Amino acid sequence: MEKKYFLAFDLGATSGRSILASIENGKLEMKELTRFPNQIIEVQGKFYWDIYALFGCIVDGLHAAAKEKVNIEAIGIDTWGVDFVYIGEDGSILGLPRAYRDPYTDGAPEKFFKIVSRKDVYDLTGIQIMNFNSLYQLFSAKQENSSALNAAKSMLFMPDALSYLLTGKQVCEYTIASTSQFLNPKTKQIEASLLKAAGISPDLVQRLVYPGEKVGTLTSSLAQATGLSEIPVIAVAGHDTGSAVAAVPAENERFAYLSSGTWSLMGIETKNPIITEESFQMNFTNEGGIDGTTRFLKNTTGMWLLEQCRKEWARAGKEYSYPEIVKMAESAPALQSFVDSDHPSFANPQSMINAISDYCKQTGQKVPSTDSEIVRCIFESLALKYKSVLDKLIQVAPFNIEKLHVIGGGAQNNLLNQWTANSIGIPVAAGPSEATAIGNIMVQAKAVGLVNDLAGMRQVIRDSVVPLTFIPENKEAWNIAYRKFTEIITKI
Repeated sequence: MEKKYFLAFDLGATSGRSILASIENGKLEMKELTRFPNQIIEVQGKFYWDIYALFGCIVDGLHAAAKEKVNIEAIGIDTWGVDFVYIGEDGSILGLPRAYRDPYTDGAPEKFFKIVSRKDVYDLTGIQIMNFNSLYQLFSAKQENSSALNAAKSMLFMPDALSYLLTGKQVCEYTIASTSQFLNPKTKQIEASLLKAAGISPDLVQRLVYPGEKVGTLTSSLAQATGLSEIPVIAVAGHDTGSAVAAVPAENERFAYLSSGTWSLMGIETKNPIITEESFQMNFTNEGGIDGTTRFLKNTTGMWLLEQCRKEWARAGKEYSYPEIVKMAESAPALQSFVDSDHPSFANPQSMINAISDYCKQTGQKVPSTDSEIVRCIFESLALKYKSVLDKLIQVAPFNIEKLHVIGGGAQNNLLNQWTANSIGIPVAAGPSEATAIGNIMVQAKAVGLVNDLAGMRQVIRDSVVPLTFIPENKEAWNIAYRKFTEIITKI
């Protein structure tokens, strides 16, 4: 089979990358071309993403791809969920998009539930109630009398906005729309009643497209400027977790997945959404997947705590590499202090180190006194949090969960993966760490006919990637720790 090349742009909340991939004889290879930072900008108490800087980095990636002098079949873009831009009547972007960590949505769900009840919102969308969901961002913008919203002709989620800048075509990709809390996973259509209740015109949302559909082609001006042809731009699973889950190298349906990064997203893949009283009480979410699947999952805080601590340590002149971080965790006493990563005090504190100390004080635990103890506290707490979520998944899963697939950056953390296996009591298969980019690429490959379906995508991935497997150890000690953890997280 002739080698085919694909270009993927994978943007996270802290950084982005351009990746050139090739597929030949059923094997996938990838090469990172560029890497660039992404950071929230605070202006007068409001928090934004610099979409123009991101677009500039994508253009840099196009230039880098052109230098490779290969025939690129397609381009795909994935990003984090929920955030969006407003587009004016003349096609211009109306200001920088607000970031999901902007406090303007604090308390917004509760205000909205006075118009439509929490239960009705969940029954219509099956989405975990989180204050930064797109519905509450739009509702908050309306309450603010946002000039950008008032002037908007349309809204585009972040991957769709970036594809628009590449092609001039406006679409709404299904998996990214499914993070919004205004898409109905049963009808797979926008739930106009919720937008109207928020005071928002449903006409702002563009036509829905599904992973594998063509958005458009690279504009002639961009093609000329970068030295590329007018390459098709494909709507991949625009939500990065949707792309990541598509890259799980599973052999059957009896698995759970953990997309591990700044956020930890644990769930199962099902044919139909699970919207029940039980899932409502557990606040689980139903997001769109590849080939009509549903990602039934829980979104919890992941490496955010560690990332913020590392920034504080760096400001104090202590630059720890990731291998050093792992050694620090190993060197500290085991199972001493635990925190609930989802506690509101960890959302965006001025000092994450102080927030962890305060949490431990308030729950009557030993306060971590060294950097190593803080790292161990974070890692062990995450492993125990994963058990808490997995236990709930087991209650509602329509099949037995036999293995946990860890994908994303956390797949490279062998220590945390072993502790996760110890905590949950079933094997953990770690990898691929580049799951999001791989899923992005494989949807492009499906779009051009290299594979036929999700099973074919995963066969290529299994033939190209060998996960590491971790078997549970020290079960009794971790069971005792879990009982302590569950008691602690109910105290505050």
